Amino acid sequence: MQVSVTGRNIEMTDALKKYAEEKVQKVKKFLNTTIDAHVILAVEKFRQKAEVTINANGVKIHGEEVTEDMYSSIDKVMDKIDRQVRKHKERIWALKNKQHEKDVNIKMDIIAKESIEEVGDTPHHIIKTKSFAYKPMSVDEAAMQMDLLGYEFLVFRNSNNGRINVLYKRKDDNYGLIEPE
Repeated sequence: MQVSVTGRNIEMTDALKKYAEEKVQKVKKFLNTTIDAHVILAVEKFRQKAEVTINANGVKIHGEEVTEDMYSSIDKVMDKIDRQVRKHKERIWALKNKQHEKDVNIKMDIIAKESIEEVGDTPHHIIKTKSFAYKPMSVDEAAMQMDLLGYEFLVFRNSNNGRINVLYKRKDDNYGLIEPE
């Protein structure tokens, strides 16, 4: 992590520079990419201003804070930066989770197609078994998933009754629903 500390209208002491660098270094544990940070400490009359800009692999995070004490300004601006970094990480995590759900559905479709192809003329042998986690959904959500992913059928847990259902596409482009009794 590369940190540069600049002072405007302020005498930069080693303690102040070291304090700012240590605070910015704490962000490193949340971002596992190359990080460039630029800290600007400025004094304007009686106002002590701390401004931090972090560039983490194309993601720019910026914050600034003004108080009457420089150390307090640094603490407050780093709290802002910390919140922004956490929010960014949560967004990435949510996108990865969404992609993971898609991958699971695609794998489920591949397994289902493989098992249909295996039925052929040979006796039925289970060659491969997979388990996966899925979220309960309504029949309408299952139909939307099928359309989005191009599935011929979808096995899902119905959120209305909690049972496993099968939704399948009919030859007339309508849907059929199989529900257990």
